[in-house]
Amino acid sequence: MLLLCPPAAAEALRVAFWNSSLNRAGPGLLLRDLLQGKSDDLAVAVAAIEAINADVLVLSGFDYDAGGLALNALNGALQQPYPHSAVLRPNTGIPSGFDLDGNGRRDEARDAIGFGRFPGEGGMVILSRLLFDAAQSVDHSTLLWRDLPGADLPPLPEGAAEVLRLSTTGHHDTAVVLPDGRRLHLLTWHAAPPAFEGPERRNTRRNHDEAAFWLHLLNSPQAPPEPFVLLGQANVDPDKGNGNPAAIRALLADARLQDVLAGDTVDYGGTLGPLRVSYILPSAGITVTGAGHAPVPEGARHHPIWVEIAP
Repeated sequence: MLLLCPPAAAEALRVAFWNSSLNRAGPGLLLRDLLQGKSDDLAVAVAAIEAINADVLVLSGFDYDAGGLALNALNGALQQPYPHSAVLRPNTGIPSGFDLDGNGRRDEARDAIGFGRFPGEGGMVILSRLLFDAAQSVDHSTLLWRDLPGADLPPLPEGAAEVLRLSTTGHHDTAVVLPDGRRLHLLTWHAAPPAFEGPERRNTRRNHDEAAFWLHLLNSPQAPPEPFVLLGQANVDPDKGNGNPAAIRALLADARLQDVLAGDTVDYGGTLGPLRVSYILPSAGITVTGAGHAPVPEGARHHPIWVEIAP
């Protein structure tokens, strides 16, 4: 496992991902805690973000609000706030209208389009020193699960396939403007964990298909041009733990991607133990000048991970 290195050289860009797990139990609570400045995990997160010193940082596990107020509050707490930020609207907590887990209720967190106690719980956000290009960005999060070629759908209530999206949180292609004017595409996702399910194995099937989506996209006319970086929380290890690793193994072996940062990114303890569940995979044409796992912030679970690139 690589340790956090000094800040990137001027010609390199540091791109980082961290499952921050800053979500709260209800809407607005994350913003409240940020404004009050009394939560230890938020102070730890600020210190971790400053230590990572990324040019582009993707955070998952961060509650969504339409105005980006919580992200603005977090950014404002940094010694050097990022000039650009983006909140990616997630599928988490959006009511499906169906009893997806078969327990006789339709309004629980497991019945939402993506698991969530309220709309927007545990979304994804981006802090960037580079300008975003909205015109070159694409949100793939509304794709119905049934419409993914080869989808491994579980048994569902009648009519649920017409509303159930593939993305638990989201699949986003977010373009940022490089210093030379080209666009770097950030392909981000946070998949369902292959756990907390019944015999239908809905989360395991979905977890696999959420990784398989990227293979479908890269093989389609909608594939982003190079350079791009695939990064996020796949929530599956290619060699151990729960889940079906076929899709993540295929991504790691794909000649269009570089696997430059192997190693465990979390230690769940117990029977699961250390696993590799977070990934950063630069496209093949990118020159990678460094990569590493930052130390797990105090009280957190996941390593922030990063690559330094000369795209």
